[in-house]
Amino acid sequence: MDIHRLQAGPSSAVIGTTGAELHALRLAGHDLLWEAGPLWPRHAPLLFPIVGRLNGDILRHRGRTFSMPRHGFARERDFTWIERSEAACTLELRDDAATRACYPFAFSLQVTWTLGATGLRMDLALHNPGSDPLPASLGLHPAFRWPLVPGLPKSAHRLVFEADEPGPLRRLTREGLLDPALRTSPIQDRILPLRESLFTEDALIFDRPRSRALRLEAEGGPALDLRWEGFPHLGLWAKPDPGPAFLCLEPWEGHADPEGWAGEFSEKPGSFQLPPGATRCWALDLSMAMAP
Repeated sequence: MDIHRLQAGPSSAVIGTTGAELHALRLAGHDLLWEAGPLWPRHAPLLFPIVGRLNGDILRHRGRTFSMPRHGFARERDFTWIERSEAACTLELRDDAATRACYPFAFSLQVTWTLGATGLRMDLALHNPGSDPLPASLGLHPAFRWPLVPGLPKSAHRLVFEADEPGPLRRLTREGLLDPALRTSPIQDRILPLRESLFTEDALIFDRPRSRALRLEAEGGPALDLRWEGFPHLGLWAKPDPGPAFLCLEPWEGHADPEGWAGEFSEKPGSFQLPPGATRCWALDLSMAMAP
């Protein structure tokens, strides 16, 4: 794997070719990204062409079946450098014989990272160069340090959402599929106090949240602002107690198969179809502030 270091004033980031993954991020003097320790050896994987799990890990298309791992294959594939500069880089993944063996579609996925003195932006563009519609899901899975700075307790942190989020909340079954049961949202007055017990049933999934931004903060300490474009779903995940020191804040377009779903991939709930010749774009902005 090749890496590229971005620098913009006091800010720095490290990007790797495998999965076009962010490996390190330092803003306002704080290292923000989980170091990929042994309990979860990833930093910020890119989820494509699925988010979550397919029923039986099987993709069904026009009478054929293909084996597809949880969260897809992009996070394991080497992207190609398109452009590299001091404060920005672009990488691309295209279909090949290996991808078509599990995902029989033509595609081009470009990821651009742009670092500024106070923040980092990720732009994604999926293009369909084929003659058939391109069904897909795409999601982000960045793991941020929790606590944000050493010495703060995890329980001192909270998430502040851009808008009221009355829910409902979704969960996953033991098989990793979307549970049909709707849960009451734990968010009150746009605030979710954080504790490890929130994740004893795996991820918290907001199917269509009103917010397109949130803040991870600790009173009197630093705050991390996230703002996303194009992603209609949101997942929150951490290893349950006693978990490692990270929290995943995950904008998605797509989610796991609903429990019992075994239909055509092109009809999968939560996914989208990209017409031939079309391009679809998403973005994530990360910046630092101070909590009130």
